[in-house]
Amino acid sequence: MAALLLGLLLFAMQSPPIPSRPVVAEEGPPATLSPADNGTTSHPNGTLRQLPHIIIIGVRKGGTRALIEMLSLHSAVAAAQNEVHFFDWESHFQKGLPWYLSQMPFSFPDQLTVEKTPAYFTSSKVPKRIHQMNPDIKLLLILRDPTERVLSDYTQVFYNRLQKHKRYQPIESVLVKDGEINLGYKALNRSLYYIHMQNWLKYFPLGSIHVVDGDELIRDPFPEVKKVERFLKLEPQINASNFYFNKTKGFYCLRDHGRERCLHDSKGRAHPHVAPAILQKLYQFFHQPNKKFFELVGRTFNWN
Repeated sequence: MAALLLGLLLFAMQSPPIPSRPVVAEEGPPATLSPADNGTTSHPNGTLRQLPHIIIIGVRKGGTRALIEMLSLHSAVAAAQNEVHFFDWESHFQKGLPWYLSQMPFSFPDQLTVEKTPAYFTSSKVPKRIHQMNPDIKLLLILRDPTERVLSDYTQVFYNRLQKHKRYQPIESVLVKDGEINLGYKALNRSLYYIHMQNWLKYFPLGSIHVVDGDELIRDPFPEVKKVERFLKLEPQINASNFYFNKTKGFYCLRDHGRERCLHDSKGRAHPHVAPAILQKLYQFFHQPNKKFFELVGRTFNWN
C-alpha cells in the first residue's frame, strides 16, 4: 500500500500542471502565416478554414451581395457571410493573416472560399496587399451604370439617416454645387471606375479580374452567373431553375434544393426622383471616364 501511494505521489510530481483557462500568447507584432501553414486551419470533421481563392472586390452598390449569394448556389463554393474589411481597415489588417483566416468559413479541401468587401475596389492600398497575399487569386468586380450606382449610393445613405432620425441633404444639393457637378461628393469618385481599375492593373493582369455586368445581373442573372462559373473554371452546376422573378419585390430571387430566398428588403429600393437636367449632367460627366474604362478592360457596357 505504501509503495502504491509513493508511486502516485511521484506521478503527480512529474505531470505538467493543467491550466485553468486557455493560455494566451504574449502580445507582439501582427502574426503572419508561414509557407508551411498553407493558409489553412483544420477541423476534426475534415473541413478547414482556407484563405480565399476568390475575392469580390466591389463595387459598393454594384450588386456584390446578390453576386455572392448566387455564387453560393454552387456546391464547390464556400462563402464568408460578412464583409471582412481586412485589406482596407488598418485595425483589421494589423491583426495579420491568421485573423483574416479566422474570418473564413469552414470548407472541404476541394471547395473554393470567397469573401466580398465592396470597399476594396476604391481603396488605393488594397491591390498591393492582396497581391502580396496571393498574386494568383481570382478577382470578381461587379459594376453598374455609374449614374445608377451614384443614385443607389445616395439612396442607401438616405435611408440609413432616415432610420436614425438624422438630417439628410436633398439629392440635388449633393450632386450639384454652384450649377455644376459636385466633385467633392464621394459617391461620384466611386463611379470613376477607370481611375480605380488602373490601380488594380498595376498588380494584377486583366485575365485575373472578371467584370460582372451588374445591370444585366439584375435583368437576367442566369447568363451572368454562367460567365462567372466559366471564369472560375467551376463545373457547370447553376441552372436557370435556380432563379425566379418575384413580382412583389420586383427582382429575381433564388431557389436552392426547393428552398426559396430573396435578398433583404434594403436591396432594390426605389431611387429618389432627380430632375432630368441633373441626370443629363451626370450622364455627360461620366461619358469620358466610361470610355477610358471600356478601353482598359477591352469591352463596352450599355451605360448612358
